Amino acid sequence: MAVRRAAIQLVLMVLLYFSPGVQCFFERISCTISSDCNCDFKPNIRGLEWDLYKNLYGQHLAQDTVSEEVANFLQKESPDRPLVLSFHGGSGTGKTLVSSMLGRHLYGTAMGSPYIHQFVPTLHFPSPDRVQQYRLELKDWVQGNLTACARSIFIFDEMENMPPGVIDILKPFLGPSHTVFGTNYRKAIYIFIRYTIGEEVIHRMALETRQAGKEREEIRLVDLEDAISQAVFNNSRSGFFHSSIIQEKLLTSFVPFLPLGRRHVERCARRELCQRGECQRTDVVEAVGGAVVYMPEQGQHFSSKGCKSVPAKVNLFL
Repeated sequence: MAVRRAAIQLVLMVLLYFSPGVQCFFERISCTISSDCNCDFKPNIRGLEWDLYKNLYGQHLAQDTVSEEVANFLQKESPDRPLVLSFHGGSGTGKTLVSSMLGRHLYGTAMGSPYIHQFVPTLHFPSPDRVQQYRLELKDWVQGNLTACARSIFIFDEMENMPPGVIDILKPFLGPSHTVFGTNYRKAIYIFIRYTIGEEVIHRMALETRQAGKEREEIRLVDLEDAISQAVFNNSRSGFFHSSIIQEKLLTSFVPFLPLGRRHVERCARRELCQRGECQRTDVVEAVGGAVVYMPEQGQHFSSKGCKSVPAKVNLFL
């Protein structure tokens, strides 16, 4: 027994002496013979930051908040709680794009990873009279995926269509508790996307800022967070209507996506053209910018659908 103990101690000493090289070697060996999700989890924070600043237009709040929150979260080997982000803003402003960026720079396969899970209420929770059933199914589904992979990412799209009461079943998973069947579920990431809830608050702030002659970059997150939180909590069409998740402040951050102006729409058009090998077509860029519908009626400052209609407009003018 003493000989065995001494041998084990010697092996440990060797590993410590030669680490991290030896440790990396054993990790590579382990990943060739197992399906551990940690083998696929290869966060590229610099890549995410670059992608956000290069390809997300007119969204300084989203760029700064997402990059900072993700970086801070991943720096902790054992986080205090999961990362929970709530995206708000009008159609075509970049919410789905940022979700894809997160997947691509954390797992490398964007939405194709088996550890990134997406829920759409109209598909997964279509009947308001089946709330209790949905709660049980959602709890089992999330818990099962967390047991399989602590680094799971859960995306809940179109939260304005989520029946109130369903999402509160996730409250135990979003707090500072420790384990689910031996899994540290505080390593998970949750993203909630809303297209209409909070949009009015964001548009009003953007319009007031413009009318005051200020730059949109002067809008701060603190200027919007409380107002968005109240709008989400008090709107009966919100999946977080009177939710204990909001009351207990279990969301890490509300992320506003501002309405886009013509110059942002034209940048989207230019990117679309470059992807088709037509970067030089400035005539198409200007045509797309002029063809988009802008609001409000007096002033027409912001695209009513962000960049959502840009690909179709590019097809029209090419």
